[in-house]
Amino acid sequence: MFLIALGAGRYPIDYATALAILGDNFFNFTPDWKQVEEKVVELVRLPRILVAACVGAALSISGATLQGIFRNPLVGPKIIGVSSGASFGGVLVILLMLPDYFVPILASVFGVTAILCTLFIARSGTKTNILSLVLGGVVTGGFFTALVSLIKYSADPDDILPTIVYWLLGSFNDSSYRDVAHVALPLFVAGTIVYRMRHTINILSLGEEEAQSLGIDVRKRRMLLMLMKAILIASSVFVSGVIGWVGLIIPHFARMICGPNHVSLIPVSALTGAIYMVFVDTVARTASYGEIPIGVLTALVGAPVFAWLLRKMQSKGWSRD
Repeated sequence: MFLIALGAGRYPIDYATALAILGDNFFNFTPDWKQVEEKVVELVRLPRILVAACVGAALSISGATLQGIFRNPLVGPKIIGVSSGASFGGVLVILLMLPDYFVPILASVFGVTAILCTLFIARSGTKTNILSLVLGGVVTGGFFTALVSLIKYSADPDDILPTIVYWLLGSFNDSSYRDVAHVALPLFVAGTIVYRMRHTINILSLGEEEAQSLGIDVRKRRMLLMLMKAILIASSVFVSGVIGWVGLIIPHFARMICGPNHVSLIPVSALTGAIYMVFVDTVARTASYGEIPIGVLTALVGAPVFAWLLRKMQSKGWSRD
């Protein structure tokens, strides 16, 4: 997928040439390519591919983590309102014209706030009913979506509003190596912490009572994992805007490949998410004359898949959990 994305585009480049251009940085090949080809590969496509891969991995890891600790493959960042909360944080930065580094900060703050609101609505006694969790996510997501709409209504239609609308659709256009660093570092740190807690996630997926009987502090471990998830979402929002459905559908297909054990599920989800995001981004920039917003494509794929998952889980009686 990396090779396909590197060569595909409005200015097609032979795959051997693209690899030779990259290899020239290490082996000092004799250049037999055009200078414009080198610029397209190294300054345009390579950073964009790296950002897309990191964002896909980050969203997929966060989705797999959520589905594990809440014990249901229907749970995802968008379903429980986290994406809406993070979106509101980013849009607020644009409205107030704050520096760019406030985007991950406010996206993390409001993402965690959305999770807490959803849990507060869904929690009954000492248990969190999965149906209540989904419905709580709908309520929380609707509330933050309304706040985003309010900001769009009050924004300057000639300057701020187009920026907000474009950002909400999601895009990897104008990705740079600086963006690679902004998403790769949080992905490495938060992803490493999540993977080190892989056995804890396995225990949490057994249920709260079982986890407590095994000596796990459910609340603290769950909050730490949610914080790591918020960091992953915020770093993705910072470099690409809002991209939905990836954290829902990719972990499900990764589970089909390797099973529910998070020892293998987390890395497989990360790799599958990276491949999927690079593929979708390649389609977004090559399928038409104008670039298609990537959030539109992921929603076109994610919504039908979620409907299929919902029907499948209903047939198994998930609402009674």
